[in-house]
Parts: sequence; C-alpha cells; structure tokens
Amino acid sequence: MYTADILKQELKAAAGEQMLDLRIDNVLLVNVFTNEIYPASIGIYNQKIVSVNSSRTREAREVIDAKGAYAVPGFIDGHIHIETTLLTPEALGEVIIPWGTTTLCIDAMEIANVAGIDGLLAMVKDSEKLPFRLYMEIPSRVPTAPGLETTGGVLGVEEVTQLLKLDASVSLGELDPSKVLGMKEEYLEKILASLGQRKICNGHAIGLETDDLNIYGAGHLSDDHESVYYEELLDRLRLGIMPLVREGSSERNVERLMKGVIEHHLPTENIMFCTDDKHVNDIYEEGHISFNIQKTIDLGMDPVEAIKIATINAAKHFRLEDKIGCIAPGRYADIVLLKDLHKIKPWMVIKDGRVVADENGARPCPQKAYPEKLLDTVHISPAFSAADFRLKAEGKRAKCRIISMIPDQIINDEIQEWMEVDHGEIHADVSRDILKLSVVERYGKNGRVSTALVKGFGLKSGALASSVSHDHHNIVVVGTNDEDMAVAVKELQRLHGGFASAKDGQVVDSLALPLGGLMSLLPASEVMERMNEMNAAVEKMGCPMKAPFMSLSFISLPTVPQLGLTDYGLIDVLGHKIIDLVIETE
Repeated sequence: MYTADILKQELKAAAGEQMLDLRIDNVLLVNVFTNEIYPASIGIYNQKIVSVNSSRTREAREVIDAKGAYAVPGFIDGHIHIETTLLTPEALGEVIIPWGTTTLCIDAMEIANVAGIDGLLAMVKDSEKLPFRLYMEIPSRVPTAPGLETTGGVLGVEEVTQLLKLDASVSLGELDPSKVLGMKEEYLEKILASLGQRKICNGHAIGLETDDLNIYGAGHLSDDHESVYYEELLDRLRLGIMPLVREGSSERNVERLMKGVIEHHLPTENIMFCTDDKHVNDIYEEGHISFNIQKTIDLGMDPVEAIKIATINAAKHFRLEDKIGCIAPGRYADIVLLKDLHKIKPWMVIKDGRVVADENGARPCPQKAYPEKLLDTVHISPAFSAADFRLKAEGKRAKCRIISMIPDQIINDEIQEWMEVDHGEIHADVSRDILKLSVVERYGKNGRVSTALVKGFGLKSGALASSVSHDHHNIVVVGTNDEDMAVAVKELQRLHGGFASAKDGQVVDSLALPLGGLMSLLPASEVMERMNEMNAAVEKMGCPMKAPFMSLSFISLPTVPQLGLTDYGLIDVLGHKIIDLVIETE
C-alpha cells in the first residue's frame, strides 16, 4: 500500500534529506517531453525517480557512472500475446530485457482460451517479481468465435468485469470487428465494463475501411495493430483509432508503415509499437521493441522521435504516463542506457531502480511453479485416427475453396481450384503446393476433426502439427498425407502439447509445450536451440518459411480474412459462418 509516510520519505529523498538508493551520473538525458538531449544526473529512491539534474548534493547507496551514455525511458510493447514467445514470463525476461523492453501490455487470451480465468491468473501471479513490468489487457473474446469453435475456457461478462478491476489491468483486450459491427450485446457489455473502470478498449480492426471504422470508433475501440498498408494506418489515425505498428514473426509491418509515415511527414505522437506475436528466436536474434525503433531510425526518422513512439506515446495511450514512459520525478525508474543513439543495443537496463541487464546479459529470474492442471490440457479422442482426415467427394473432380497464404502476413486469400477425386476422396496435390489442413479438437469435449486445403507451405513430404492454434488452440496440422498428419498429432498428445513434424510414418522432431499446450518450461536458451533444430528439420521437408510453426499457428484463425478453420469446419471470416469446402463437382 502506498501511504503518506512512504510518500514523505520519497519527498525527503527528492529534497536531499534522505539517502538515495541509486544515483546515475554522467548521462545524456533524452527528454521525451521537449526532444532535448542534455547532461544530467538521475536520483532514484524506492523504485522511483526523485530527481533529475538537481543542484542539490545527494548521497546514494549505489552510484553508476554512465560515462556519457544516453539515458532513455524503458521501452513499452503496447500489445503482445506473451504465450506466442513459447516462454513463461519468467523465462521471457532473459530475452527481452537485454533489448531494453521494461513494460509489456499483455493480452493473455491464449491461456484464457485454454484454461479460462484460472489460467490467466496463474500466468500473472507474482508478476511483481519479474524483471519487467506487466500490465494486463483483459481478454475480451474467449472464445473468439463462439458457436464456431471449441475452447477449453470461457470468459463471460462477469469474469471480464472482475478482471478489469485488478490494479494490473489497463484495458479491455482486442475486439475483432464482428463483435462490434454486429452489435453483439455480450461484447458491448464488456466495453461498458471497461469504460466504467476508466480503461480503454483495444481494437483488432483488420480489413475495415472508413464506413465500418466509423462504427468501430463509435464503439469506443481506441487502437488497432492490424494495419498492413500506410493508407490503412492513416485511415485509422484520422478517426482517432491509434495505430500500433507491429513487427512479429509472421506479420512484419514496420518497414512499410513507418516508411509511409516518414515520407508523408505524418505526426507521430499517436503512433505506438508492438510485437503482437513473436517467437523467442526472432526476439533474441533481431531484438524486441528495439527492432521497431532501429528499423524506424534506419528508414530515416530522428532517433528521439522513434524512441518517443516506443515510450511516452504508449504510456499516454494506456493512461500510464504518471508511472512510466519518461525519465522524470515520480515515475518508476525504468531506464535504458545506450552508448549510441543510432544503435539501439542497450549497454545497461534498469527496472524499478535495479539493474536487470548489462553487457553480460539479463539477471536470471527463478521459474515459478504452475498448477498441475495447466500441464495436462491435451486430450484427443481415443477414437482418433488418420481416417479422420479424409475429404470425401463425388464425381471425378471437385472445385474447392483453398486457403491461400500471403507471405509475412496472417491474412489470407480465398482461391478456388479444381481437385481430382480419387475413389471418392480428395487428396493433397504436392505438385501444386495444395496440402491438407486439419483441426483436431483437443479438450476432450467432442473429438471433432475438420479438414480443408491450404496453399503456401511448400512441404514436399510429411506433416507439421501444433497445439498452438489461434485462438481456440486446438491442434492444427498440415501435411502431404493423412498417415504422417496422424503421427504428428499423436506425438502432441504424448507431449501434452507442442510442435511436431513427421515423415514416412515416424516423428522427425518435436518440442514439448506442456504449459497450456502453449509454453515450454525450459530456459529460453534451450527453447531457442530446439526451435532452430525444428525449423531446420522442416526445411529439409521442403518448407521455405522462416517461421513455419508460427505460420501454422495462425492459418486456422477464424477472425482474420478471408478463411479460417476450426474443429467445426471451414469458416467464412467476414460472414462469420461455416461454409462448404467443395463448391461444385463434375
């Protein structure tokens, strides 16, 4: 509890009457309020900044000589599904902190879809012990497509209202257009619950143009991270829907969007950065929010302006500017020290006035224990077999809807192709890169299996399977033949979730993700090594993708145009309905 006595001690520290916990000398302060850079000394007490460049002499228990390094606020990820990193929050800190990210705004809808409110609370329990700050965007759509998918958990209005009252919550998590434009009462009640707590509502305005964006904005949706083209970003900004410019593993939007912002001299004070979904290997190799900043600087933006997008802009948007996003008295001491303002590679990272990473890497964070029920969430029907993947059809050939993947994006196109019918069945056509894609219900509720066709994976043999499958997180599997698809699925049952590849009736490689079927309990370094091995094995099977399992995890999403796939069947995303795979036969 923050009491008057604690505040009095902080004021005494600011006045020089109380010894500081830490003083950072000889910095070049990057002021995100004035765009100035000037020499300064920073005084810290009780996790907070209490003085900047004061003339008063202050004693400190610890002094850091920054040796002329630039001091910038800790970076903020405005929207992330933490589960997609494949790591627990404890392990994730080891990877993001060295890149300067000190705050995550997480929409943990993945674990909520698997295990409901219990899974969500288990994820954020003891978050104050993490080396980064964690705020919650309360999942608004669990399930994402009610009536069109099976999930393990449900968050109704009552649960969402309860979660929004938590101090750690900052917003209602992303709402896709169908919920708002369709004026569905459950989601309107969730919006009202968030507004009642004076918290914003996050958007997911994929594919919307001006007329629908007006309705969306009128529904109090405050932001959107789904812009792919500059014109989309501009349309949203014009209507007060603040863009989060995303750079994930399979959705790479920074270069195109920020190039447009720079070329058109667009004001940036209402633009933010996020990762949304990024695998641990990509974070380790490229950076986290630091990557977004660096790419923007490389495109020609002034470094101070790019840093503001990653700090004070996000803090203001989430109404946290009194706590984070700047280096100023009264704010938490989340500070990144950079030797070169044009090279976003931190020399030292400080969170709550404590050094959490330096040139030697991040300080370790002990792994906490998770409830046993979260480690046993994959329950495939005992009757499951390769026969469940059969696509039956009449005639000699069938005209089918195909999910056609778009490189580096999660959106897809619907194309139509004629497929040969062999003895009443449609098979994958490897020569045309048309493979089978199936979803297997994994919560032990109904045993459903649905199968469609997909183009873009490039597999020449075998199959890939994943229990990470947005947002329902049933098992999704893609393959050249039914037998290998079944082998890969059964391997995930054995592992209690994860990734698997199979060929010639044998498992090629697999990685266990037992926490909700979404996350590993291994250290980050081991997960990265295993993912490199997994991806190398898939490459040998013909798939050219950099992040094949990330692409697999999104391809069935029933809220991203044009087509999705759930255990119920093929989904017309914009029509929000189940449609037939086969259009006509002859």
